[in-house]
Amino acid sequence: MPARGDGRLSHDLDPADHTPKDACGVFGVWAPGEEVAKLTYFGLYALQHRGQESAGIAVSNGQQVLVYKEMGLVSQVFDEAVLESLQGHLAIGHCRYSTTGSSVWENAQPTFRPTPRGGLALAHNGNLTNSAELLDLVDKRAAEVGLMPLPARGERGTTDTDLLTSLLACHQDGSLDDAAADVLPEVRGAYSLVFMDETTLYAARDPQGIRPLMIGRLASGWVVASENAALDIVGATFVREVEPGELVAIDDQGLRSRRFAPADPKGCLFEYVYLARPDTKIAGRSVHESRVEVGRMLAREHPADADLVIPVPESATPAAIGYAEESGIPYGHGLVKNSYVGRTFIQPTQTIRRLGIRLKYNPLREMIEGKRLVMVDDSIVRGNTQRALVRMLRDAGAREVHVRISSPPVKWPCFYGIDFASRSELIAAEREVDEICGAIGADSLGFISLDSLIAASGQPRERLCRACFDGAYPIEIPQSTRRGKFHLEVAISGR
Repeated sequence: MPARGDGRLSHDLDPADHTPKDACGVFGVWAPGEEVAKLTYFGLYALQHRGQESAGIAVSNGQQVLVYKEMGLVSQVFDEAVLESLQGHLAIGHCRYSTTGSSVWENAQPTFRPTPRGGLALAHNGNLTNSAELLDLVDKRAAEVGLMPLPARGERGTTDTDLLTSLLACHQDGSLDDAAADVLPEVRGAYSLVFMDETTLYAARDPQGIRPLMIGRLASGWVVASENAALDIVGATFVREVEPGELVAIDDQGLRSRRFAPADPKGCLFEYVYLARPDTKIAGRSVHESRVEVGRMLAREHPADADLVIPVPESATPAAIGYAEESGIPYGHGLVKNSYVGRTFIQPTQTIRRLGIRLKYNPLREMIEGKRLVMVDDSIVRGNTQRALVRMLRDAGAREVHVRISSPPVKWPCFYGIDFASRSELIAAEREVDEICGAIGADSLGFISLDSLIAASGQPRERLCRACFDGAYPIEIPQSTRRGKFHLEVAISGR
């Protein structure tokens, strides 16, 4: 989407810096007597790394559901006055990075639909693969019950989340969990959901469990979140993960569970590489521990004769520590990252854009001048970032730059909730390692092997989605979905 200096949309300062982006973070809380909107705010704050384009909170006081959402970071969308206005005992929240549909207010979440039972608000992390089929199903079921299939154009979103919300709203009879148990078996793809009506918090996870979803316990209630780091920040105790194919409901009767599909676990391997916070655990395994172990394995697989190991902060730091430990090469900081640069409400000028990667990283010349460096990064997508970093380090006086990557080559796009480049833009799709090394200007280049990354995750190969590395998609990808993140937008606008 072209940059527009409208003061509301966030834009990349460096158009060449296309790191992988996750779909979203989701959070839900049922806690009578607590300030649930503030708990949700802090939960989303802990999940901000999963989505930085928009944020929203839905809250219920038992009588009605109120939704507040806006473009921007969590801290930009909500202030004390807004949170004070969101009173209730039950809330869900969402922070978004767009993987289906444009980054506009209409596509911010939670989504909302009125139903004969009351209000329905829903937040979604992941990406559905049968959206074209679901669009036809929405039209059919809405016609059967005499509803408009979607809100009027200009007021509606153009995301797979909107379709899912509409499908649930089309169920006129029975409870919301009955509606979900009927709808979810027809949905394909990755989805970790939190949704709600006036009285009950719901959570559901696709049968493959591609995206994480955790359950936590408060003294006065329950919490559901994408990562246990969000449970920690609100003082919730981790209980367990929502199981693949499980639907959970939480209300004044407690927590109840039902299964809507058999579990066929295929958790995302890339969560261990980049997406999840290092203080998160997935399937009982510490992400930080996995990343350090990957660094150790990387040092064994691709040793280097060097003076200093430096990370590309922040997600590559644990792997760089592991590499230094295993290799015996000293660890140090050669790049300083400005954590607050990368998304902005102000349209950058061409002069600022020309600064490129220097807007985010700056070299420590006194640490790297005259040294042979091992630079550890988490992944290579297009290669633009690594090329700029290598050049920057050489300009700062580095004698050699050996690049080590703590994931295998990314050769295939993700259709389950990570916004990678298309296959034609992925530098590793058609190039061998030595060609990539030449393209980024490094003295040497080494990627961790897929087998080693899987071993570091602590999960069996058959329980992991590895599609971005080996092209083995666990859920079929229809041709319509392969057309990119705007395919549903095009289909809806044509109706």
